[in-house]
Amino acid sequence: MKFIKIFLLLVLVISALGASAQSSDELKRRREKLNQELEELNRQADQISKDKRTNLKQLSILKAQINLRTEKIGGINKEIGLLDNQITQNHNSVSNLQKQLNQLKKEYAAMVLFAYHNKSQYNKMMFVFAASDFNQAYKRLKYLQQFGTYRERQANAITETQNDLHVKINQLDQSKKEKSNLLQDQEKEKANLGKEKNDEQDVIAGLSRQQGQIKQQQLEKQRNIMRLNSQITAAIRREVEAARRRAEEEARRREAAEAAKAKAEGRAPVVVTKKITSSSTTREVLNATPEAARLSNDFLGNKGRLPWPVANSGGVVQGFGRYSTGGITNDNKGIDIRTSEGASVRAVFDGEVNSVTNIGGTYVVLIRHGEFFTVYSNLRSVSVSKGQKVEAKQTVGSVAQDPASGMPVAHFELWRGSDAVNPSAWLAN
Repeated sequence: MKFIKIFLLLVLVISALGASAQSSDELKRRREKLNQELEELNRQADQISKDKRTNLKQLSILKAQINLRTEKIGGINKEIGLLDNQITQNHNSVSNLQKQLNQLKKEYAAMVLFAYHNKSQYNKMMFVFAASDFNQAYKRLKYLQQFGTYRERQANAITETQNDLHVKINQLDQSKKEKSNLLQDQEKEKANLGKEKNDEQDVIAGLSRQQGQIKQQQLEKQRNIMRLNSQITAAIRREVEAARRRAEEEARRREAAEAAKAKAEGRAPVVVTKKITSSSTTREVLNATPEAARLSNDFLGNKGRLPWPVANSGGVVQGFGRYSTGGITNDNKGIDIRTSEGASVRAVFDGEVNSVTNIGGTYVVLIRHGEFFTVYSNLRSVSVSKGQKVEAKQTVGSVAQDPASGMPVAHFELWRGSDAVNPSAWLAN
């Protein structure tokens, strides 16, 4: 019974450590990627610092550095939390194993003492022959054999428990060392973050001295964002209405066919109870066909696993939602992703190109995936056309420079029906 308890305890501990190790590995990989992105940003920041004149590109890079640094510190906190759990588990394991070891040694000592008192063959023979009959003598003989086997198993159990205890103590020391390194790394990142925030204030102060020119750039950017939002909303609305008309027409065609067939067979036509009407919701309209409904389900099932729209992402420089810069507020319906000059922008899922539009000299591609839409903008060129079927990771165009920051930035949006949603939760980490 004791062996079963020990075995179950070890299985539980190993399972728990395995699950946490997986999460810890993911966090380590993400930390390494953030380090690479920060190194690239540091390189760009060094180049820009040679230009004594403060500009928006400096501010954009600083914002990106602060975002990445904040994310890295958050990841380190999670890693420390996992290590704390691991250290607690290892502490408990060491304590339990030590208790078991003490108990095993105590029992083994009692057995050794018993064996010492009955060590001579004569005593054993007397123990067997002192039985009242043959059956009892046989049972006493079996008992002596089982006693020897049990003593051997107890000795092995002591050895194995000592080895397990040794392993757990080593793991505990390793976890403590790793936690210490992470805490040092965290302090260093906090110091860098504080410096970058101070630099950001200096850049903002410098920009305020060029307020007129910057204000015009910001207003132009605000107009572009509003124009983009308006055109995307209109395009999706047109697609919803077109899908509604197609569904209504298909419903009428089926009704007419059913009526003709019923008349020929001399029966009442079967009434279709569920069909698209003017009161149907946007989701019902966009999922009216089996193909669209299947595509929507597939897209939904890949939440958190969609590939990034640019393969060599340099991080998100502006997240989803409302933000203010220089007193001007914008509503970002997607995310802005810094990348390399002329980088390819790719579809995140299978779908059909709904529209390709030129807004202020750059292109916008809208792709439909059932009830979902994805938007790829700030493209200097496109390689797809309206109505074209595309596959996941297929190139749709190449990125242009953001006119305000001077950096190559891809803008990506995700819509569910007529509602924009934060794409960050849908993309793979």
